[in-house]
Amino acid sequence: MFLLRQLQLIKTACGHNSKQVAGMKYFPPPIKYENIEKYERPKLRIMEKVPQFQSNIKPPKMQKCLRFMRGPELVHNTLLHKQYGIVATGGGRMRYGFFEMIRLKIARNIDANRMFAIWRVPPPWQPITKKGQGQRMGGGKGAIDHYVTPVRAGRVIIEVGGTIEFQEVKDLLTKIVKKFPFKAKVVSQEMMEEMAAEEARNERDNINPYTKKYVIQNNLSGCNNWLSPYDHRWFGKYL
Repeated sequence: MFLLRQLQLIKTACGHNSKQVAGMKYFPPPIKYENIEKYERPKLRIMEKVPQFQSNIKPPKMQKCLRFMRGPELVHNTLLHKQYGIVATGGGRMRYGFFEMIRLKIARNIDANRMFAIWRVPPPWQPITKKGQGQRMGGGKGAIDHYVTPVRAGRVIIEVGGTIEFQEVKDLLTKIVKKFPFKAKVVSQEMMEEMAAEEARNERDNINPYTKKYVIQNNLSGCNNWLSPYDHRWFGKYL
């Protein structure tokens, strides 16, 4: 009798006297992977370090052309396969080393049987010139040092898809983004739709009439004296 009483006290202290009711659990339905394209080469291809020219053509030189990095991307700003990818949030340049870093990270961490990855940017094509150490000013334009790919804000860098969920590739893409030479973020199709809807909603529900566009167009406080032509084009949204 004493032992039975001790067991009852122990159960009461541990909370075993509460009633346990088995409830019905609701799990979301599994994702249906319909209309998923499969590639013969699911991994990223190797990009050329130097553009290939004909034997009788001398590689041309270019100016800096910073306009290639400024403003929004108007063409390659959506996900073709409506799944996951990396999108640039600021302008910048990609060198060959960054292409190789992305390619090796993707090749080592994706399952080629059910995943694929594609490039959404061209290989390096813009020449960057540089003069040797200690040379004096003048003497013409320097020799071509390397090639880069200019990227604008909103440009999709790579896409990852297949019979996978977002959580499977989020950590991998996040590690890649941290090594980028410019600002970028990991997105899914749902995230891009939410961002577009939120931007449209903020613009529609804004009750403040003094927006950047209004201030710049009406030259309030003489702001046109120190604003750049790009501010008049994008109203402070892009650099």
